[in-house]
Amino acid sequence: MTANKYKLLSSLIILLAVTGSSAQEAPGVPSLVVNIVIDQLRSDYLDAFSPLYGQGGFQRLKEQGRYYSQAEYPFSSPDRASAMACLMTGTSPYVNGIVGNHWLDRQTLLPVFCVDDETYPGIHTSEKSSPKALAVSTIGDELKVSSEGKSIIYSIAPTREAAILATGHAGNEAFWLDDWTGKWAATCYYDDYPDWATEYDVRSSLESRIASIRWEPLNDQVAAFQYFVPSGGKRVKPFSHKFDSNRKFREFKATACVNDEVNRFAKEAIEKAGLGTDAVTDMLTLTYYAGAYDHQSAMQYGMEMQDTYARLDRQLEELFDFVAEKVGMDKALFVVTSTGYFDSEEMMDLSKYRIPTGVFSITKAKALLSMYLIAVYGPGDYVETAIDNQIYLNLKLIENRSLNLAEVLDRCSAFLIQLSGVKDVYTSQRLALGAWTPGISKLRNAYNPKCSGDILIQVSPGWLLNNEETHEQSLCRESYLSFPLFFMGAGIVPEKVRIPVSIDQVAPTIAQTLRIRAPNACPQAPLNY
Repeated sequence: MTANKYKLLSSLIILLAVTGSSAQEAPGVPSLVVNIVIDQLRSDYLDAFSPLYGQGGFQRLKEQGRYYSQAEYPFSSPDRASAMACLMTGTSPYVNGIVGNHWLDRQTLLPVFCVDDETYPGIHTSEKSSPKALAVSTIGDELKVSSEGKSIIYSIAPTREAAILATGHAGNEAFWLDDWTGKWAATCYYDDYPDWATEYDVRSSLESRIASIRWEPLNDQVAAFQYFVPSGGKRVKPFSHKFDSNRKFREFKATACVNDEVNRFAKEAIEKAGLGTDAVTDMLTLTYYAGAYDHQSAMQYGMEMQDTYARLDRQLEELFDFVAEKVGMDKALFVVTSTGYFDSEEMMDLSKYRIPTGVFSITKAKALLSMYLIAVYGPGDYVETAIDNQIYLNLKLIENRSLNLAEVLDRCSAFLIQLSGVKDVYTSQRLALGAWTPGISKLRNAYNPKCSGDILIQVSPGWLLNNEETHEQSLCRESYLSFPLFFMGAGIVPEKVRIPVSIDQVAPTIAQTLRIRAPNACPQAPLNY
């Protein structure tokens, strides 16, 4: 072969390679992102109740999705509000400002709910709400900015905090079930209440149907399944619950039945608002419930718990099939995970089994600390209040008395650590300046200088934390309980990943898939898939 022919052939090969490369199209972005947050979903229950599942729900997620079996939150003691805020912002309460469902307002010295806002009246509810306490942007906000306001951002949840924190600042609407009317409520902070939602409320409101709803085992298989060991060895009889008390809607929202309502309304939103049907990506966040019946013990209502998971499996399948029909599985990205907390611990007497236990009263601890500070520094109201396991000090009084705050906190810590049932005491300064450890890191991430207490008391495992003023009780445990994270659809390659992953990586992963910026306070790299 001559030199000229060799050069010509080489040039043709290079040209063909370049042409073929340029002809390859970049993978398209999803038309619809569906975030499914299952409140209190647990990996151990998910696996234990697998004989009750079909092929289109959890099994479909495991077989067709990217399955992270050990997900965790990057901060201690998540609840529904702090978990949702972390998931959507990609950062912890220290940065996003949502430390929990409620905290003390330092200006009014009154407890506040995380989404309360007197400026914005509710729609179909007396509750006034907005996301003003959320200090940073969410993944939905960034999608709205990148689309120049064209993306539709909806959230549908049984509870107000989950709906609003998922919708973020720039979303179109947050819908939740009102505790007193059962209507799909919203807030004037967002867009006008859509016509399709008004029509749905008239045609198919929960209020008009709740009297006919009865919660019973899904099928004979659920009724015969026996995962929880019944007390006394007696076989558990199938349950039957109606919702006819004066708190019927609140009771209903803490059952598997509420997920059917979320699905009904979600399908209406997808169809009537046209989600995922054009070139602009939309986002829909749904919250399901997987906790114990009426927030009681899972041991006490074991059959209800296993029925909840069996129903969840069918409810997921129903949603997947609907989105596949209306949008297409290749054009939808599903993200499914948990809130990572579990409130169904049984308040049993461990002392009869000689397990270390007791009752720690945060109310009495607050009173004793107040008397101690009076004895040391003279008369005054040095302690404002106690919320959960946190104590708030009167910082204005301490400043007016020219007291050294670091010294006051050290004295408080030294006093409280002596009380029975106290494992450790963390002050705001210890969290801010203490040496790094994995445990300290999670506590620090859960703390926010503007709304957290000045003193955090770690109650010993096995002890009951009791607040006589609010009548709240919780059994303290530090046992590790994992929960899953799934990505499915939109070109996701199926794989099971067993290494632990952090939930604050979800938002940047969605952002990378959509080719937009991650939320503005998100420090984490996206997960690779």
